[in-house]
Amino acid sequence: MKGWTEHALAQLEDAGYRKGGARRAVVEHLGRQSCAVSAMEVEAALRSSSGRAVGRASVYRVLEQLATLHLVSRLSVGDGTTRYEPSHPSGEHHHHLVCDSCGAVTPFEDPELEKAVARVASRMPFSVAEHDIVLHGQCGACR
Repeated sequence: MKGWTEHALAQLEDAGYRKGGARRAVVEHLGRQSCAVSAMEVEAALRSSSGRAVGRASVYRVLEQLATLHLVSRLSVGDGTTRYEPSHPSGEHHHHLVCDSCGAVTPFEDPELEKAVARVASRMPFSVAEHDIVLHGQCGACR
C-alpha cells in the first residue's frame, strides 16, 4: 500500500495542504492497514508506535481532508463508529464481515459478488460510483 501513501501525500499537496507531521503520520499509518480503522484506533496506534501524541482533533481533521479528496472511504459497520480505509486509484477494494458479538471486522473479496453488483447496476438506470458490502453475523471465535 506504499503506492497509496505516496499518492495521498501528493494529492494533499496538490490541494494546497501543508506538509505536517501529523498529516504524514496519519497517511502513512492508513497506508499500512489491511482494513478499515477508526480515528480512535489511528490515534492510539500513532501514540504507541511513535511515542508522539498526535491530537485527536488532528487525526479527525486529516481523515476529513482525505475523505473530501476521495482518498479514503468512510465505512459504517453498525457500531456507531465510523471507520476509514484507503481508496485506491485503481478501484481495488474489499468488503467486510462484522462480528456482532465481539466487533471484529474482517475484509473479504469475492469476484462473483463483484459480477453480481455489475449485473444489478447494468439493469438499473443508475451509475454506481462505489459500493461496499457489510455482512453481519458471528465470527468463528464467538460462535
